[in-house]
Amino acid sequence: MEVPADRPTQPDGLAYSGDPGTFDEVFTPDGSVRPLYAGLLAEMDAGRLGEVQAGMQVELADRGVEFGPPHSRAPFGVDAFPRIFPAALWADLERGLIQRVRALNAFLDDIYSGRRVIEEGILPARILDEAMHYEPLMEKTGLPVVAHVAGPDLVRGADGEFSVLEDNLRTPSGLAYASVGRVVLEEAYAGAGLDPRPFESTFDLLGRAIRSADPSDKGDPSAALLTDGPISSAWFEHQELGRRLGIPLVSPGDLHPSDGLLMADVDGGQREIQVLYNRSSTERLTLPGDRLTPVGELLAGPMLAGNLAVVNSFGTGVADDKAVHCYVDELIGFYLGEEPLLTNARSYDLGNVEHREAVLARLGEVVVKPRWTFGGQDIVIGPRTPAAQLEKLAATIRRSPERFIAQEMVMLSTHPTIFGGTLSPRHIDLRPYVLTIGDEVEVAPEALTRFARNEGEMIVSSARGGGAKDTWILET
Repeated sequence: MEVPADRPTQPDGLAYSGDPGTFDEVFTPDGSVRPLYAGLLAEMDAGRLGEVQAGMQVELADRGVEFGPPHSRAPFGVDAFPRIFPAALWADLERGLIQRVRALNAFLDDIYSGRRVIEEGILPARILDEAMHYEPLMEKTGLPVVAHVAGPDLVRGADGEFSVLEDNLRTPSGLAYASVGRVVLEEAYAGAGLDPRPFESTFDLLGRAIRSADPSDKGDPSAALLTDGPISSAWFEHQELGRRLGIPLVSPGDLHPSDGLLMADVDGGQREIQVLYNRSSTERLTLPGDRLTPVGELLAGPMLAGNLAVVNSFGTGVADDKAVHCYVDELIGFYLGEEPLLTNARSYDLGNVEHREAVLARLGEVVVKPRWTFGGQDIVIGPRTPAAQLEKLAATIRRSPERFIAQEMVMLSTHPTIFGGTLSPRHIDLRPYVLTIGDEVEVAPEALTRFARNEGEMIVSSARGGGAKDTWILET
């Protein structure tokens, strides 16, 4: 799609200026519109933007699309200016994502069986010894440990290239939020001439992934979604997933192990559950000393009897460890014999003395992350942190280097986002969803683009007040 010669570079009544030193998804550095967005911007002006944004929020509020803990729950924030991916670029990302998830699932299979990756020196043994989310009980169940649903976080740097910041293999969220604004936006921008892929088949893929975990191998298990209930920040998503998948929601109080089976209170009666889609906050079956967690006490017996499987498998967190993330490019070569198509943001395992000393010498240039947290918690962005705070961080790293990794600073791309009826740049990331269905790996036809709350902010997270954009993956 070419930009019409007589079209202004900015929509009427708007004066957008991107964040210097970043790749802006919509405008080139000289302010010209990237051809992909020309039709969409032709439908916009300052007044229309405000109308569409207001209509979007009314629609989401009417539908009860909310996010956050009960005491501060609010309508989920969706920006009315969507992100667009051309088919060819998305196809490239799909190939890289499929390759990456295949390698990570091969790693999980290896770690819970032979540990060849450690024997052959690809991954240091200390990383597994320290792993917080390793699940020893899974070795006894005989069930495969599989990340059926992966939600890697991708970012686009100043050079326009994509890389992976985190892999998110435990309970990646956002799938039901990713396209909640699609109906409103397709109507608002019908004249743009764009043809985004329908997203509904995402839930068919998720259903197939859940059924593929059937421990009986019959292919039609009784399934349920495990939730913490209304106290969950993603309570809307849990309800929407249950509705879309046609499976009941259960909480731990609804579950009763009996004679090697897991029974659940459902619809006024009891039903056996053979596959449990875990969307609760519980990520462990066991605690140190081989003690069972409260959820582990409910599930361990049926799992050991071979009558219950969990999606994602308990134990996938060992591959979600940020220290393991530092080695994923090598894992792709080791397990698949291939060069990575989609690489890590350059990452450093600070348990490695050589990496640690190199990072400490330039702490003000890198990003330091705690190894086992998520959602942007306790991240330190070196170039934006006072020297005194960096000195304290250096001392903490020297005391406990195994608790941290570092990554090169990536200037996340920006996307025009509607604030106050005008467009303002916000840094963004991308969370696609990769489904493992038996031996198949498929990428869902939708993704969640998240934007940071404040201009210039580099940590993108819904938990930190950010919002989302509908992501349009074009058919052609």
